[in-house]
Amino acid sequence: MKRSTTLNNVNAYAHFNILFFIPVCFVSIDIHPNAGWQQNGITVVGGNRQGNGINQLSKPLGMHVDDDQTVYVADQWNHRIVKWKWDATSGQVVAGGNGQGNGAHQVVRWPRRNGTSGETIISNIDCVGLTMDENGSLYVTDEGKHEVRRYRRGESQGTVVGGGNGRGNRLDQLSYPRYVFVDRDHSLYVSDERNHRVMKWVKGAKQGIVVAGGQEEGNGLAQLSYPYGVVVDQLGTVYVADLGNDRIMRWPKGATQGSVIVGGNSRGEQSNQLNWPI
Repeated sequence: MKRSTTLNNVNAYAHFNILFFIPVCFVSIDIHPNAGWQQNGITVVGGNRQGNGINQLSKPLGMHVDDDQTVYVADQWNHRIVKWKWDATSGQVVAGGNGQGNGAHQVVRWPRRNGTSGETIISNIDCVGLTMDENGSLYVTDEGKHEVRRYRRGESQGTVVGGGNGRGNRLDQLSYPRYVFVDRDHSLYVSDERNHRVMKWVKGAKQGIVVAGGQEEGNGLAQLSYPYGVVVDQLGTVYVADLGNDRIMRWPKGATQGSVIVGGNSRGEQSNQLNWPI
């Protein structure tokens, strides 16, 4: 796993057989509009081939960096969350790591300290991505229902806040939503994977706005190919992991096309390449 930037607190979550992570109070990030990135990344986690050793990962599917540069990784095929301190050569399992679960379609919470078992907080959901706002509300993508739900503290059913009108490409629909970002105004940004776009849903809106992609699948600067991870800075600039194109894209607010900031040099394992970034 290569580092180019940092993005403040983490709880570990899981759903059915796959482990994920959640950044807490993940609001807009201060990034200069003309910021640039080194084009050769540094491996900070894993990089010792696929495996289940404490210095290895197996198809990682999500990460977060906290204030002291500690990295939390959703180590999918090892069914665990692994914590890597800055400059460490191996990690520490902080959730899971006890083999594959029972496919219960649920979100489970582990405490940050002494987390030997988790607590089910949401059931009957095909969760892929989740995040939390400053009020402690969870926002969860449900790929089976093609929607995003918000769960306030103590709620078990939640409220649809994006999609929920069946699978499709209309502005009130999603098609396999993956990751979700919530800004300081509680607007949602959702990576709409099979529509090859990123959607913004203003709080209370009945339909979304395309803020990146949406020009069918492709590798042009106006296109995306199976977008996954998405974050947004204080200016409304969208940063998206363009999985199918092995690159990270930046889309300024209101732009009709983006720019490549990392990767885009074909798929590979060199320091200037990415391989299905998520």
